[in-house]
Amino acid sequence: MNKLAPSRVTRWVIGIVIGAFFAIPLVSTFLYTLRGKDGGLSFERWAALIDPAASAAIKPIWTGLGNSLILALVTVVIVLLLLAPTMILVNLRFPTLKPVFEFAALLPISIPAIVLVVGLSPIYLQIGRAFGTGTWTLAFAYGITVLPFAYRSIQASIDAADLRTLSEAARSLGSSWPTVVLRVLAPNLRQGLLSASLISIAVVLGEFTIASLLNRQVFQTAMVVVGKQDAYAPAIFTLLALLFCFLLLLIIGRAARGNRKASS
Repeated sequence: MNKLAPSRVTRWVIGIVIGAFFAIPLVSTFLYTLRGKDGGLSFERWAALIDPAASAAIKPIWTGLGNSLILALVTVVIVLLLLAPTMILVNLRFPTLKPVFEFAALLPISIPAIVLVVGLSPIYLQIGRAFGTGTWTLAFAYGITVLPFAYRSIQASIDAADLRTLSEAARSLGSSWPTVVLRVLAPNLRQGLLSASLISIAVVLGEFTIASLLNRQVFQTAMVVVGKQDAYAPAIFTLLALLFCFLLLLIIGRAARGNRKASS
């Protein structure tokens, strides 16, 4: 028995304290959304989400949520089709560039979002002329924002897998490089790729500063607008967004466990 390990009572106390730290704000927010007009508890504010008479007041949130989901999809595509293959290439063919690439990938986390927007503003002037001013163009900025988090998730899977041996074995059997990446390396990096996708979605759904300063309507900016008239709707949508991310986390966990069982 490890004498340095905490006792069962200590583990329970730590678990309860951490659980309460996360649960109390969520439960309080949920009870807040149940506050009825007569002072009791009621689901009338939840039912108002699908009530046509009240839909006009919360329409900006639905529009912003749709824009954020599109942004999340485009950002995930950027991470999976640009970042992941580049990381594989650097680790296999250019290992001496790994420290430089890691520094560049982690650099955005040290730059405040408002400073990032100042640098991106002239670039978005050109993007607007070339691609239009659609909300989906924010994915280019979000791809930079999620870069440090996605990099760490994918790199952890790369470090756990012997990519060089797997790629050399596949190449010796006549596989092309696209086949090696898609059918040999990607399944072994599934957990890191799924984690990077989840983090990207969570960051996009929670980002406010860049969208606000670049004058784009997304989920968070829409909740601020609606919150000035109705404080309950943003609280409800916040809980739904957290539930959505939690379900994604469960799906990723099951997919990762299924991958390990298939490997064994």
